[in-house]
Amino acid sequence: MMHFPSRRTVLGAASAVTLLALTACGNVAGGSSDSSKYPNGPVNLTVGQAAGGSTDLIARAISEGASKSLGAPMPVVNKPGANGALATKEVAGKPADGQNLLLVTASLVTITPLAVTADEAVNIDDLDIIAGLSQDDYVLVASKASGFNSIKDLTGAGRNITFGTTGVGTGSQLAQTVLFKQAGVKGTDVPFDSGKPALTAVLGNQVEVSTIQLGEAMPQIQAGKVAPLLVFSEERNSFLPDVPTAKESGYDVPVAQYRAVAAPKGTPKDVKDKLLAAIQETFKSDSYKEFNKKNMLTPKEISGEEVVTQWKEYAAKYKSLVEKYDISLSGTK
Repeated sequence: MMHFPSRRTVLGAASAVTLLALTACGNVAGGSSDSSKYPNGPVNLTVGQAAGGSTDLIARAISEGASKSLGAPMPVVNKPGANGALATKEVAGKPADGQNLLLVTASLVTITPLAVTADEAVNIDDLDIIAGLSQDDYVLVASKASGFNSIKDLTGAGRNITFGTTGVGTGSQLAQTVLFKQAGVKGTDVPFDSGKPALTAVLGNQVEVSTIQLGEAMPQIQAGKVAPLLVFSEERNSFLPDVPTAKESGYDVPVAQYRAVAAPKGTPKDVKDKLLAAIQETFKSDSYKEFNKKNMLTPKEISGEEVVTQWKEYAAKYKSLVEKYDISLSGTK
């Protein structure tokens, strides 16, 4: 945005020349940027979720590798709120010089718009997507007290089921709500603000089942404290090969969490190229590959253009499911 001085009654010729020179250079407040010298100081990577969750951990793994290639620090800045919408809109409004980036989640631009008003929704076209990162699958887990050890146990229970989700407008909520609609299961939705409290609620039998990202649920699955009923990915997850997918079980609910690195719209191409090269170098590192394996993340290291195409397809798919089953993710129906 350009900033002009307030109107004065008399503007001297020298002042006018100065103003014209400044405006010709571009943004008066920030000045013009020389992308050949990029990066010019720390490159902030903002995360719209709290520290410690999957999205935050992925951001820190990316920043650790990319900062080495860029030759500049890449501090991770956590600004939780509105499922990441507040952070996204803040970064989208920053100067398009590559100094401020965003770790954006697919659910924010494909599912959350189904739960909020148009002015609250985030549009992927307001960002420049640099690269896709990984796929984080959702798994439906049941408490030991529920007695559910398979999806058939749940669908045949013949009673109302209490289920937790990781929040309003998330992939967790969409996957579980559509599953219950398709299976004819009556349920009470209990939204939490992330995966950790949703999992804690299952462990304490405050809710009988919950849909949680695999990396968060796996330690409790391995400990035998919760039972995995199905995963919502297109194919079986390699970390849970014996657990069927929703599609295998007869339900058309392909939902996963995807993440990407984004920049404000209009970021110069050569800056984006440098960022992409740094991220791709990170992908190749043994430490990053080990990070993905440890956190049960499936690499989905695709171009920004592919991210935009695929996420728009997911958005259309999810919208059609919500409309078909007359679902309100905001809880207004």
